[in-house]
Amino acid sequence: METRHKDTSDNLLSLLAVLIDAAAIFGGILLATWLRFRSGLIPLTIPPPDNLFQHYSIGATVSTLLMLLVFRHEALFVRPQTGVFVDKIPRIIKAVGMGILGTAVLAFAMQNQANYARLVVGMAFGTVVFLVLLERYILYRIEWNLARHSTQRMNVLILGTDHVAARLTQTLKQEPMLRANVAGFIETDQQQHDPSIPPERICGRLEQIEQIVTQRNIHEIILTDASIPHPRIVQILMLCEHNLINFKMVPDLFRIMTTSMDVQSLNDIPLLGISPWPLDQFWNRIMKRMEDIAGAMFGLLLAAPVIAVAAILIKKSSPGPAFYVQQRCGEGGHPFNLYKLRTMPLDAEATSGPVWASPNDQRRTPIGTFLRSHNLDELPQFWNVLKGDMSLVGPRPERPHFVQQFKGEIVKYMFRHVSKPGMTGWAQVNGLRGNTDLTERVKYDLYYLENWSLSFDFKILLKTLFTNRNAY
Repeated sequence: METRHKDTSDNLLSLLAVLIDAAAIFGGILLATWLRFRSGLIPLTIPPPDNLFQHYSIGATVSTLLMLLVFRHEALFVRPQTGVFVDKIPRIIKAVGMGILGTAVLAFAMQNQANYARLVVGMAFGTVVFLVLLERYILYRIEWNLARHSTQRMNVLILGTDHVAARLTQTLKQEPMLRANVAGFIETDQQQHDPSIPPERICGRLEQIEQIVTQRNIHEIILTDASIPHPRIVQILMLCEHNLINFKMVPDLFRIMTTSMDVQSLNDIPLLGISPWPLDQFWNRIMKRMEDIAGAMFGLLLAAPVIAVAAILIKKSSPGPAFYVQQRCGEGGHPFNLYKLRTMPLDAEATSGPVWASPNDQRRTPIGTFLRSHNLDELPQFWNVLKGDMSLVGPRPERPHFVQQFKGEIVKYMFRHVSKPGMTGWAQVNGLRGNTDLTERVKYDLYYLENWSLSFDFKILLKTLFTNRNAY
């Protein structure tokens, strides 16, 4: 969030981040130099130059300037910084990698004027990443604590009292870095009142906005009711301009999509659209696929003994194969065969047709009850991940029968299929699986797709190990 009078502390923290990053990058390159030539850990084939650190300091200076430009391009100096630190790690690693790659290109181009060891450049990636992550985390904690105890707060007035206004309020509260204080809400004519907004927090009606702005020392106004007539919005904009108040609005498109907005300009005409999904980007898809292949191979290696024992017990408990193949909808809605350990008799849905499992489902076999309660019946899906039908993390795949039913009943349901389905997902680790609220499940699935990162995947995978709520 930005204000017209940008907080001086944000400017100072941004400058401090530049200086500390520069020191960490420079120090990381010299640390790599020391490890290569002076630590004794790596055998020397040729003696290093006498002016070793002076020679490499010149290259480190150039590399530092280059990386600072990359960091700026990746918006790593923007303040206030919001979100959790873990989500910033992939972007920092990416920026350092780009900087090291640029350094390697420069070192190769200038090898006739200045010779730099390729091993030093390679090792610098690890040392710089380590030092930058260390100092960035320390700085993040300092900024977070300063923001929490800051007495200078930005008073925000929200125009609207519906569920969007309520959700915006919770978001502002959960981001201490913004140093935002919701001063109150203003009722509009068309909106329904969200019950989570206390009546005493409502300052008045839209006709009283001029008086409210003066009385409450408002710094920013956010409009959440897009049904306000255009002439009235223009009046509010003029009021903000005359009082040096920052103005923002939640576009009406927000009620249809939850994704972030992308503003483009066609000559002098601004166009508002939906931002691309993170997994629309080629390199993000490559990283996720690499994660899936490594995770699936490791998972199959660990799960093989469990699957073998479970298969024997399944065969003994009821007639039929140990594995169950069921058609599910994958990326783009295309069907694929999903593999599971069988937990029910072969004719479990012969009379009922496709139905969801439920608590104390009588169709389960004794071994099937145990496998389902511990999520062990899902282990063969590591093979689906390795094949490329699924991902380790993503929205859980549903059967075509239910997809046809839900896509006409639940808003945004089909957006779950913009990427590969997962063995586990953000909805699942929050207990939204089986016969639970589908609308809420879709919200969690879309949140994951909109905010994907490798660190988010690792967080979900870790939570999966300790979550079996609604596993039946």
